[in-house]
Amino acid sequence: MSKQLLAWRKLARRLHLWLGLSLGMFFVILCLSGAALVYYPQIDTWLHPELANAAQQPCDYNTALKTLRMQYPDKLGPWRFEVTPEQQFIPARYYNPQETQGQDFAPMMVWLSADGSTLLRQSFWGDYLVTWLYNLHFTLLLGSTGTIIVGYLGIGSALLLLTGLVAWWPKSGFWLRQLRFKRRAALLGRMYDWHKTIGLVMLLPLFILTSTGAMLALPKETNGLLGLVLGEVESAARPAPQLTFSNPQISVTQAVKIAQIQMPKARLAWIETPSVNQGYYRLRMQVSDDKSTRFPNSYIDINPRSGEVVKVFDLRQQGTSNQIKNWLHPLHNGSVGGLSLKVLWIIASLASLVLAWLGWYRYYLRKNTAKKIAKNNKP
Repeated sequence: MSKQLLAWRKLARRLHLWLGLSLGMFFVILCLSGAALVYYPQIDTWLHPELANAAQQPCDYNTALKTLRMQYPDKLGPWRFEVTPEQQFIPARYYNPQETQGQDFAPMMVWLSADGSTLLRQSFWGDYLVTWLYNLHFTLLLGSTGTIIVGYLGIGSALLLLTGLVAWWPKSGFWLRQLRFKRRAALLGRMYDWHKTIGLVMLLPLFILTSTGAMLALPKETNGLLGLVLGEVESAARPAPQLTFSNPQISVTQAVKIAQIQMPKARLAWIETPSVNQGYYRLRMQVSDDKSTRFPNSYIDINPRSGEVVKVFDLRQQGTSNQIKNWLHPLHNGSVGGLSLKVLWIIASLASLVLAWLGWYRYYLRKNTAKKIAKNNKP
């Protein structure tokens, strides 16, 4: 093995050690909270019997909007309805409510019966378990500043994984020897073998999770990098100027039909209504090439007075940078690969805890052993 390679491996070991000691706890927190969020809509429904036991029937968004306007007369802005495949209830969000002013992200969350006539549940983002976990995962409970911190922690965690790989990298002809367990009597040696093996097996899944997480948490930096390499990232900007009116003349259902005519093979995912006297309908659609199921990246804006399609943002007509960004969220949460990828992501996230414990405890044992040897060698 060349002296240069030995020097790189020595440097990688030191970086891996100090990155693990300084970032390891945050790495584990982000991984474990992410594992809990893989099925967070399903977990939330299971935790609330009023949702789990709701009757399945076609959703009535017209009635739902009327119910919300009656129940919350002070909420004059737009409401967003999530179109769920189960159709047991209608989840709705009201962004920037007065009750949570000053918080970075804390919309009012409301669930209505599928027929839209009954409120089943109400809360605010961050006040119940799965959204608290989401805030922990995405912001470390530190708001917008925490999101930036999480982004750079993701970069540091990816570097932690890569330095571990470089530190292990065998010289030519020694690959099989480096891959197998050795017969070791010492606990330190056995712990090294387990740390090495689990790290190698889970390296790629953990690297994908950390790198996509960093890109999601740092959208401006991600857009800049993609723009520099592959071309500008196009955004689905809203139509301007904002339309003002006395009363919308088309209903939510009519707006949905117009959007489905515009994109006949697309799946409707979200409906955003106009405010009481301003704005447009915005329909969020999943087209055939869109891998993001819950938060797809095609939009249709519709005039609520005339029903005219004002603007269409179709992912299929966007460049490579948009296509790559479209993969980030479904790849990060495992939805793009179905059950098998989600299970793999959960296993990889749990492995982060084992890796951290092995690394920390081995370091502790080595330090204690070194102290005992130094003490015994004293005159």
